[in-house]
Amino acid sequence: MVINRKWTVITMALLTVLLLAACGNKPASQTTLNKGQAAPMFELKDLYGSQVTLASLAGKKVYVKYWASWCPICLSGIDELNTLAGQNNDFKVITIVSPNFKGEQSTHDFTQWFKGLQAEQKGNNLTVLLDEGGKYAQKFGIRGYPTSLYIGSDGVLVKTAPGHNSNDVIINTFKEIS
Repeated sequence: MVINRKWTVITMALLTVLLLAACGNKPASQTTLNKGQAAPMFELKDLYGSQVTLASLAGKKVYVKYWASWCPICLSGIDELNTLAGQNNDFKVITIVSPNFKGEQSTHDFTQWFKGLQAEQKGNNLTVLLDEGGKYAQKFGIRGYPTSLYIGSDGVLVKTAPGHNSNDVIINTFKEIS
């Protein structure tokens, strides 16, 4: 009887350890495919007030370009990026500006200015999100404009690249990212 009780306790302890170990596993959808840290999970509005979240893009690769309306390098790359955003790639193109942060205009003024660009047939394919006050710019560690962020389909921030990235560089970079 003492031996059976001892085996019962040992068996229960092992089952408890196995159960706890199984509960600690990540679900298959959260498997890390890329090296790096998880990207900050932004929740931002676009120019029309629609909410866009990084979580809603789970399972997709995402190219994020932080830029500013006063940045000549950013503006010279708008047409090229607009072309990329209009193509059928295996990644989503998003741009983010930070009204009232690092010299950027207010949300209202930026929105009016950008809609003027669109009237000139520039930026029509771009998704522009508004990071009011630079909350996520700070989380991403943005130091200057433009800055490119490459996020894998697993939500991992794989690469941060300051300066202009051509469409060819962006496409080739994503070929190496899961």
